Amino acid sequence: MEESIMLESEHHSTKAKRKSKKRKWREIEAIEDKNRLRKELSSLEYDFDFSDDEL
Repeated sequence: MEESIMLESEHHSTKAKRKSKKRKWREIEAIEDKNRLRKELSSLEYDFDFSDDEL
């Protein structure tokens, strides 16, 4: 009986570790996407100061 409880808890903890690893990788990918977008936007360097003549 104790063995089955130990196996269940071991399986559950392994599953939880996988979920946390996936979550961490998703967070890392999101941060990398934000940084990539920030670099891309800064490389465009738009000037948003329009005069009335340009509109």
